[in-house]
Amino acid sequence: MIDRAAVLAVLDELAEFGRQNDARETDRSRRMLNVAPQTGRLLGILVRATDAHRILEVGTSNGYSTIWLAWAAHETGGHVTTVERAAAKAALASTNLHRAGLSHLVTLLQGAALDMLAGQTGPYDLVFLDADRPNYLAYLDLLLPRIRSGGLLVADNTISHAHELRGFLRRVENDSTLETLTLPVGSGVQLAYKRR
Repeated sequence: MIDRAAVLAVLDELAEFGRQNDARETDRSRRMLNVAPQTGRLLGILVRATDAHRILEVGTSNGYSTIWLAWAAHETGGHVTTVERAAAKAALASTNLHRAGLSHLVTLLQGAALDMLAGQTGPYDLVFLDADRPNYLAYLDLLLPRIRSGGLLVADNTISHAHELRGFLRRVENDSTLETLTLPVGSGVQLAYKRR
């Protein structure tokens, strides 16, 4: 049984920790760069609404968004696989998932996402992409074949960093196998539905 109050307490703590840490930290690699709470809530709704069982996250950081995904996966009978490059952040995420009582629903892979994704076969019902933006296009090439027909690709930072993601957004929006929509939630969320 998942303790709702405990999960919410951990989420609130991590959201505040992320805000404070990122306000004072000048080294990007030490920033948490968590999604906005509204984006986390949206992720949970999408997992539940689509009854997603196999969920992949690219970019774990301290586990904030992973907790939202895993909490929803608990209700769908699903499981989250998440990839984080930085060992220190992966360790922090592992601790936070344990504190939230959700670690049994998550497989955390530590390493470079391009390497880790090559070993993932899918098919995934929902993929959440929130990693190093310069590689979004390269990730897309690895992710699209691993998303099932009828599945979702959810990408963060598509409004706040649209200039950096121009090529990624153009490719997604012009792919005839996808139905897309940009949502003004948090830093901007691009939804891409893979047509059946």
